[in-house]
Amino acid sequence: MSNSTLSTAERSPENQPTNAETDSVLELDGVSKAYGAETVIDDLSISVEDGEILTLLGPSGCGKTTTLRLIAGLDHPDGGEVRLNGSVVSSSEAFVAPEERGVGVVFQEFALFPHLTAAENIAFGLKELDDAERDARVRELLDLVGLETQGASYPDELSGGQQQRVALARSLAPEPSILLLDEPFSNLDVDLRVKMREEVRRILKEAGVTAISVTHDQEEAMSISDRVAVMNDGDLEQIGEPEQVFQHPESRFVAGFLGYAGFLPGRISGDRIETELGSVERDQLHGLAPEYDETDIDILVRPDDVSAHACDGPGHGEVVGKRYLGPTILYEVELDGGDNLLCMHNHDETVPTDGRVEVTLDAGHELAWFPREQRPETGLYSD
Repeated sequence: MSNSTLSTAERSPENQPTNAETDSVLELDGVSKAYGAETVIDDLSISVEDGEILTLLGPSGCGKTTTLRLIAGLDHPDGGEVRLNGSVVSSSEAFVAPEERGVGVVFQEFALFPHLTAAENIAFGLKELDDAERDARVRELLDLVGLETQGASYPDELSGGQQQRVALARSLAPEPSILLLDEPFSNLDVDLRVKMREEVRRILKEAGVTAISVTHDQEEAMSISDRVAVMNDGDLEQIGEPEQVFQHPESRFVAGFLGYAGFLPGRISGDRIETELGSVERDQLHGLAPEYDETDIDILVRPDDVSAHACDGPGHGEVVGKRYLGPTILYEVELDGGDNLLCMHNHDETVPTDGRVEVTLDAGHELAWFPREQRPETGLYSD
């Protein structure tokens, strides 16, 4: 049911999968961290399975980078435990140094050694191998990241995407238990960023490595991840597969943070929900229990769920904003009741901005909803 954040019980350690049940590589159990009087992480529990790509997603200051640092051993938690492969690496009584954890890190700046070739950068962490083994491992990784012919190139001779692949190969070289990626695409231009998301996911899956990525970019998180953990103000709001988190958000924050969102007021009446745009069938709302009869709710409406059209009659409202996005145009419609909805149209469809419009709700999927009493001051969210 989409009407609250995760409860304490849902996030408690006893409700987290155990290592034996899921082959968890990483477990954060009730972890907290504060800097002075400011709590950055509050009672965070997450379990990451072998071979999984998990993305920590949230706005700046939500605690996702601090979580990454706690996993890497760059910071000490104030409470709780961090376990890798079932062994405690951070707690109030134990702490394993970063270099002894078997954790790889890919920094957003790539941090390549400028005086070393691509092959030498990759080989840097393989000093325990003999020359033949090291050369074989480097060739294997250059092939994995598609840089077979670039081993002798220096970083300044490589493109941004090639540098990122070298950084990824260098982190994978020692075969870490888990790989951490800190805003891995932030230094790339938009077109290359999209291409590299697909490439990095392919590399991680082919390598069979468990990875945790950190980003504030919703599209990036959705495209690269097996699961997404949405964080806000030090708390875990929701964790799940990208489609589940997007389609069935468990809090208004998640609904609003993951793309554009508007909220349509409605009242439950029997098997229908009455709204300004007409009635909606009860079974179209996700997880709507019988006890919510005769309740005022807000229905989550995405821009592709609704459309606006010129009308000769009274209509539903007026267009108060227009945003050209290339292939599509977002029209913001203020309904007569005072709420705003975003309507997505193809770039060649024109919606009048100087007259009344009729809004049609035509969603071919279940809709999320929230009790009206949880409504914040504004009813419109956008990214």
